[in-house]
Amino acid sequence: MIQVFNQYVSAKSLILMVVEALLIVVSLICAVELRFWNNPAEVLSYLVFPDFAIQAAIVVFVCMACFYYNDLYDLSTGYSAVERVLRVEQSLGAASLLLGLLYFMFPGLLLGRGVFIIGMILVTVLVMLSRKFLDRAWLLAAPVQRVMILGTGQLALELARELTRRGDLSMKLEGFVSGSTGGAAGETVFGYPVLGSTSEMETIAKQRAITKIIVALEDRRGALPTRELVTLRVQGVRVDDAPTALAALTGRISLSAVKPSWFVFSDGFHRSKWIDLLKRVSDLVVGAIGLAVSMPIMILVALVVRLESKGPIIFRQTRVGKMDKCFEVLKFRSMNVDAEKANGAQWASENDPRVTRIGRFLRKYRLDELPQFVNVIRGDMSFVGPRPERPCFVEELRKTIPYYDERHSVRPGLTGWAQVQYAYGSCIEDAFNKLEYDLFYLQNMSLTFDLAIIFQTIRIVLGGRGGR
Repeated sequence: MIQVFNQYVSAKSLILMVVEALLIVVSLICAVELRFWNNPAEVLSYLVFPDFAIQAAIVVFVCMACFYYNDLYDLSTGYSAVERVLRVEQSLGAASLLLGLLYFMFPGLLLGRGVFIIGMILVTVLVMLSRKFLDRAWLLAAPVQRVMILGTGQLALELARELTRRGDLSMKLEGFVSGSTGGAAGETVFGYPVLGSTSEMETIAKQRAITKIIVALEDRRGALPTRELVTLRVQGVRVDDAPTALAALTGRISLSAVKPSWFVFSDGFHRSKWIDLLKRVSDLVVGAIGLAVSMPIMILVALVVRLESKGPIIFRQTRVGKMDKCFEVLKFRSMNVDAEKANGAQWASENDPRVTRIGRFLRKYRLDELPQFVNVIRGDMSFVGPRPERPCFVEELRKTIPYYDERHSVRPGLTGWAQVQYAYGSCIEDAFNKLEYDLFYLQNMSLTFDLAIIFQTIRIVLGGRGGR
């Protein structure tokens, strides 16, 4: 288990990616050897550098991208062996189609029909065998972190739930240690035993070979066993607080767990003029490229919107941006004209009757948001950031949700961490949950994190998930 953007990621996933990249290269080299087994001179001429290296790199990138977009590197999903085999076959089928299209447009990248077919057969076999072998090897050799939770209240229960949900992390929950008002030894919490009280922590840690303790006391005043924790920490046992551990497990900052002091003393929330400048430059580049590439699609969408119903093609709506500055967000109109005339501003709901037939399709694949490349170029929005809300909703949400205004410390985004991790928001509870993801993004904001969010956004858009 490692941490990426302060979030726990299975080391097995990263090892799998490296192993499969190497296996694809080995498969292609073996394919050349098999295709020209009786002509060594042809083999040497085929494997000439850098031509073969470029061709192999393209195959590796396309295959691994298809694996990624088919959730084959998300080991927390718990696919069965049969379903995993089917997903590998689907991914390699999609990769073959994409590579075929690429070779049609750029014939110079072609490996050769015989080499390509043999190579993809070898990739299929080796990938399936390697995954089966790695599963068994991981069970035998992977280091297991033995975790103990200090506390038995609701916060401890939430931690236990998230720990058991993330079976891909090789973290084993041994049990709980009760605080001054907690349960007694021998009781169970969430199916795990209460191992004893705080005075017995050192003994329990040695007996159970504990490597990590997570402090989940609801109120630490007078209850935190400082001396015992210091002793165990010096002995090499890692000690985390519950809000930090929950953030690493879930990719969100649990507002029910954090106190104002956590924001003050926690890692992250870094800002610098250089990062802001690089982010703005990347927004301009991505916005300009996105606008140019999507222009043919936008022309077609504009025509379809015009033909389906009367009214403006582009819909303008006031949203709250950075530092509470309002701006007009641009979208293709996906609702009937005067959709809010009768009842005023409303949250978008599933199967919203105000949405037109074409609008439903546009929203499903986020095509209605293509004009927002203009907002990005103008500087109203960034490509990645918290989603901007309407002023009337912001006034309501800031009264009921703590720390809501903190999301306005950066430019809002065309996409964002909350958008790729949580379903479409349609009520105050959804806004509360999405804010937890937005705060996690603010804590870990970086260009590499933005890139990871963009990759996930592409996967969601291609699958038609999340839009309403």
